[in-house]
Amino acid sequence: MTPALSGAARRGGAGRGIVNLTERHRRLAALLAEFHALWHAQPFRENRPAWCQRWPALTADLLALDDTVVEALQADAPAALAWLTRHLPALAEFAPLAELPPRAVPPAAALDDRWAWEIPGRKRAQIEAFAAAVVASGGQPVLDWCGGKGHLGRLLARQAPVHTLEIDAALCQAGEQLARRLGSGQTFVNADALAVDLRAFSGGHAVALHACGGLHRRLIRDGVAAGIARFDIAPCCYHLHLDGGYRPLAAASSLSLTADDVRLAVTETVTAGARERRRRDRALAWKLAFVDWRQEVSGAPYRSFKPVPEAWLRGDFAGFMAAMCRREGLAMPAAGDLARCEQWGEARRCEVQRLSIVRQALRRALETWLVGDLALFLQERGYAVELGVFCERVLTPRNLLISARRG
Repeated sequence: MTPALSGAARRGGAGRGIVNLTERHRRLAALLAEFHALWHAQPFRENRPAWCQRWPALTADLLALDDTVVEALQADAPAALAWLTRHLPALAEFAPLAELPPRAVPPAAALDDRWAWEIPGRKRAQIEAFAAAVVASGGQPVLDWCGGKGHLGRLLARQAPVHTLEIDAALCQAGEQLARRLGSGQTFVNADALAVDLRAFSGGHAVALHACGGLHRRLIRDGVAAGIARFDIAPCCYHLHLDGGYRPLAAASSLSLTADDVRLAVTETVTAGARERRRRDRALAWKLAFVDWRQEVSGAPYRSFKPVPEAWLRGDFAGFMAAMCRREGLAMPAAGDLARCEQWGEARRCEVQRLSIVRQALRRALETWLVGDLALFLQERGYAVELGVFCERVLTPRNLLISARRG
């Protein structure tokens, strides 16, 4: 089955209508390769990415944006892409290729609130939307992959027997208590998803809501070999469990990606409140200030550093710099240098957020390519595959769903 692209605008003729999975994947790969400089460069690490010299007018307009526009474009990737297209019209082709249709689901039946004990509101809405998109398993046993406390599995157990696989024994125990309380047909398998023998689930239906990186790739790759008949997977955190760069699963995939490239696909978050945005901006400015100080003292080019403990960002700038310098083995800036570093960090934050709009505008296209790689792997092995969106972005930006059926 092939998803439709509304208002497709592709080179060689706009509005050709249906684009199949293979063609979408091929065109995305070609476009991402053509504009590699735009999304591969990281303004956090480079004062001026190379594309700034190639497209100086674009750079100037980005740096001139006021804070309100920057905030709006950061929160709306399609709007950011439309803004960039004014400078680079060829980028318009990304929009229809990165747009996937919502899954057609039957009207939702009224749910007894008892199933949703202990689930926060937004998470509950995600689970309900995902479950609605994958119903009608035909009674096949369901493997709830990396299911935590089994919230999704508990809901799906109304339709078929569910086995929730989870590595954390405490979560399994808590999930078993919830299942008993509801009286659902759900059992728990306390096992490592990277080591479990999937042949025990041959002929079944595997579901995974936001299993990270190597976990969803392992389910797809080894689940096919084990004879799993159906998959419904909403991938997440594509960059986790990578050994070096990204290794595509599908034979038709040709794009070469680093781990940092893949991480770009999951940098989008739902709209944050004003207080959270202020904390985020301050943290970014302080980290950039430290990067500048380290380069000034050492004379070495940028290198990454370990994650910053949240507690270090709750105090003042002097305390943050003292903690970072101790950890990295650097001299602490003198009082005058400290003030200059803080000012420079804030100036760099403004630049980084504006220049990063380019990457943010293209991250959905990259994610669609990554999901397409997984989908094509399944299609190459005889599954009928659909790609779609199972919920609105306000619930989760990781809302892409791979549905595959064999036979």
